[in-house]
Amino acid sequence: MAGVDWESLSEATSGAVGALVSTTVLYPLDTCKTKYQAEVRSHGQQKYRNLSDVLWEAISNRQILSLYQGLGTKNLQSFISQFVYFYGYSYFKRLYLKKSGAKSIGTKANLIVAAAAGACTAIVTQPLDTASSRMQTSEFGKSKGLWETLAGRSWSEAFDGLGISLLLTSNPAIQYTVFDQLKQRLLSKQRNKTVSSTAGPSPAALSAFSAFAVGAISKSVATVLTYPAIRCKVMIQSSSEENDTDTKRKTPKTMADTLSTIWRKEGIMGFFKGLHAQILKTVLSSALLLMIKEKISSSTWILMLALQRYLLVSQKRLKSA
Repeated sequence: MAGVDWESLSEATSGAVGALVSTTVLYPLDTCKTKYQAEVRSHGQQKYRNLSDVLWEAISNRQILSLYQGLGTKNLQSFISQFVYFYGYSYFKRLYLKKSGAKSIGTKANLIVAAAAGACTAIVTQPLDTASSRMQTSEFGKSKGLWETLAGRSWSEAFDGLGISLLLTSNPAIQYTVFDQLKQRLLSKQRNKTVSSTAGPSPAALSAFSAFAVGAISKSVATVLTYPAIRCKVMIQSSSEENDTDTKRKTPKTMADTLSTIWRKEGIMGFFKGLHAQILKTVLSSALLLMIKEKISSSTWILMLALQRYLLVSQKRLKSA
């Protein structure tokens, strides 16, 4: 089992589990945020004047459970994307340190590693991302299943917004670079208190509060810098009935068309419509994800060591037989 990168696998598993929990807990907020961002209408014609209007619509129509429409698809996407991202990030980081001989990775190298991992993740999970956005922005109670959502349009449309998704790899790149650098600084102050593990070099973990705070700071920086592109992506992937009262108008398919639509109907402030909701959701989600990941990383590491030992013992028994 020498070919298995157990540390990267442990990081990926911890990140994926953290994503699954945070996505489920915050999904109603995510649905409200997505429907609010997707709507582009001239002043005075808005269906949703603020984020709470989306929630009130679900309650008044007795469709409160529809706030969870697309949850299964979103969880699948989150689990896969975070597993691929954390595995790729951890693997490329360790590979860089091994090839360069450096003891720590610098900011520039960290950005490149994070962007590469993010690009791989975007390509793999884009159809699921598009489907979940369409399901969330459908009218309450009328959302379709995953296969029906994807089958209803061409295969190329499943990759709507891929260009922006690749552009937005800068978001997690900034986030995790800031998080990793702040984490290393905090852990360097705690090394004298860390007890060496007899089972092996278990990765050190932040406290729950520290992980939450550092995660919130890192995600806030990334979200503010990339928000106009985030909203364009939601609009491109959204269900068409949420965009305009004119049913003949097609949903914009390019970032240029989307930016033009926002400028024409909402003005310059439209580029930042829903920013507060995006920050609230993404900061809570990312901070919760990283907090969970940090708290279960030690347990995951122990499980990986146990699995490694079990596989080695099994391999020896097969050889002896």
